[in-house]
Amino acid sequence: MKKTFYSNGKLLITGEYLVLDGATALAIPSHYGQSLTVIPSESNVLSWKSIDYKGNTWFEGNFSLKKGFLNVIPTLEAESSIHIKTAETLLKILQQAKKMNPSFLENETGWNITTHLDFPRDWGLGTSSTLINNIAQWANVDAYKLLDTSFGGSGYDIAAAQHKQPLLYTKHPEGPSIVTCTLAWDFTASLFFVHLNQKQDSKEGIARYKKASANAKQLEEISLISNNIIACKTLSEFESLLQQHEASISEIIQLPTIKQRLFSDYPNIIKSLGAWGGDFVLATGTASDQDYFRKKGYTTIIPFSEMIA
Repeated sequence: MKKTFYSNGKLLITGEYLVLDGATALAIPSHYGQSLTVIPSESNVLSWKSIDYKGNTWFEGNFSLKKGFLNVIPTLEAESSIHIKTAETLLKILQQAKKMNPSFLENETGWNITTHLDFPRDWGLGTSSTLINNIAQWANVDAYKLLDTSFGGSGYDIAAAQHKQPLLYTKHPEGPSIVTCTLAWDFTASLFFVHLNQKQDSKEGIARYKKASANAKQLEEISLISNNIIACKTLSEFESLLQQHEASISEIIQLPTIKQRLFSDYPNIIKSLGAWGGDFVLATGTASDQDYFRKKGYTTIIPFSEMIA
């Protein structure tokens, strides 16, 4: 029987880095996401195809299901290092899911699997987290635990994958706290996202943060900003909180803000989202203010209303 699973992409509005240590973060599911379709076959092979937002196949591979074991079946197309790395990563996720649920893929029935992204892979909206959550749904396992044993991270992206509303996310040793919320913002027409065309390595950013670390007062400050920002009534209050947040994170990780580094003459507020230096930033301003970024060569600009689920 054909089954299809879907997970939302994510944007981390507040709490980057510090969410790893228990700070409360505001995450918003994106309008874009990834689907996973599962169709049984007569073979004992798990055949996998990953399709990008343009309809092009960017990964294709086969995995043997003989004798209850998962193994990559080498193909002539699997010679590139990127293809091999993708196959190995996917194999690890599937193996971990099977460890968590031994009945997953327990017989030698084959499967045709197709994943389909709604967004470009370099946007940083959660290619990995949406995949993890979809596989977890298929395997009937805990997505947060599956994340821990594969990519690692705070888990906020899994929460966004599973919800359709903005949420306050707090990581705890015993499991995450997730509080969905309704944003009281009536100024979203003044918010837009700009893609920096720089894919940021989250692992490098996390490693840098771990060297710096945040103290209890800083964790509390970011948590307070996260809670205050969802209740903002005016754009000026919102911008003030974003500015406080940028200054605090800049001090902790000892890096200049993205505005200081690239957009010092922009008249409004710009905030990094997720690992600093890549993917999307959140900016405030009018439609005409967006021309500032276009003149600098940043052509992927998405209004808040189009980005958010």
